[in-house]
Amino acid sequence: MSSQSTLADDDLFGEAAAEMREEVESHLADARDQLPDPDAVWDAEADNVLGVLNALRSALDGDDAQEHFRQAKKTFIVGQRADAFDDPESLEAEIEAVETLLSSIAEAEELVGDLTGTVPELRNQLEEATEAGEADGDDGTSDDE
Repeated sequence: MSSQSTLADDDLFGEAAAEMREEVESHLADARDQLPDPDAVWDAEADNVLGVLNALRSALDGDDAQEHFRQAKKTFIVGQRADAFDDPESLEAEIEAVETLLSSIAEAEELVGDLTGTVPELRNQLEEATEAGEADGDDGTSDDE
């Protein structure tokens, strides 16, 4: 192999590494763009708690952001293993920050999903307890009053 072909290979590797970095950065930017809207997560208009929970669960949908993040991480891993990045720590820090945020969103979405199932169940139990108390003639007062 001549030194000229090695030089060309190094140039091509450098170009490929720069393209990989740009791809990772682009996917990370797209992931951030697809994150839930903070106002949609905070503000809610609904007639009851279940409506608020359903709106919040919808607002927390991070599937599109997750897909862009997955692409960013996949490209980063390949580039990192190929030792293609000049400053992999900065990309890794960005990836970790987005990953932490996406994990928090997924955890919140799961908690809201649990509450969406629990709150109506709790309401039914409370209604049954109230009805049972009324049927027994128990109005919450004692005869000693």
